[in-house]
Amino acid sequence: MGSMSAAPVSRQARGVLSPSRAGDFMSCPLLFRYRTIDRLPEGSSSEAVRGTLVHQVLEDIFDLPADQRTPAAAHGLLEPTWRELEARSGEARGVAPTLDEPAWLDSAHALLDRWFTLEDPSRLEPAEREAFVDVTLPSGLQLRGIVDRLDRAPDGALRVVDYKTGKAPAEGFEARSLFQLRIYALIIWRSRGVVPSMLQLVYLGDGQIVRYEPDEDDLRATERKVDALWEAIELARATGDFQPSRGKQCDWCAFKAHCPAWGGELLPLPPPPTRWEELRRSVRRRWRRLRRRLRRG
Repeated sequence: MGSMSAAPVSRQARGVLSPSRAGDFMSCPLLFRYRTIDRLPEGSSSEAVRGTLVHQVLEDIFDLPADQRTPAAAHGLLEPTWRELEARSGEARGVAPTLDEPAWLDSAHALLDRWFTLEDPSRLEPAEREAFVDVTLPSGLQLRGIVDRLDRAPDGALRVVDYKTGKAPAEGFEARSLFQLRIYALIIWRSRGVVPSMLQLVYLGDGQIVRYEPDEDDLRATERKVDALWEAIELARATGDFQPSRGKQCDWCAFKAHCPAWGGELLPLPPPPTRWEELRRSVRRRWRRLRRRLRRG
């Protein structure tokens, strides 16, 4: 458990960063630029939409009484949840015509079955689900993101849980996912004064769980790394130099046509957003968070 001296410092944020965008910049600065600055459309994929669907079922099953959180109940939620997702999500509607829907839904059912071999929801009472967390660090950098699940033990200890519908990375290659979880732990420590006792990645693709126990020294190191990462982002913004980095992420990248590393033509850097555009983005973000709260009642 961390000390209350870890409380955030109130000041004007010099920038905003989420764990996922931090991961983008670390894997490929040009990917970060196209997603965060250019905001190029990426479309979606059957795997991504299936991930959203399964995440929603894993959130909603905890609305049921503990003794009703069974595999049959989870499977019963899947198809109605898919119909709701298809109705409200443009990404889902865009992918739907390309699907072999029975086979695709079967693959989602298989992920749910695998989850029940890893965790017993009848013995869990999450303190928070799809929890929006944010903090402004002493450096002025604002961190924010959404945690899949926060579990609280009777002694107040917190466990941060992140669901992954893919397979666990090979041994020695889980650093990126764990770094993102460390950022969530840093946000919680700085905003609540509590160091999460456990970070847990649940890989439904192959039924593995990766666990990590952070401490204050670890989170201080994470904070220094995040601040250094933001300085690198600011330098790239100032110079316009977002270098591409070839790697595994290229296998599913939507921007190869505009990536010099793949023979594509680099797009010119767009002008900074106007204050009106920034306000619109802020309102959209708040509206999405409000909709999630309203949907959960």
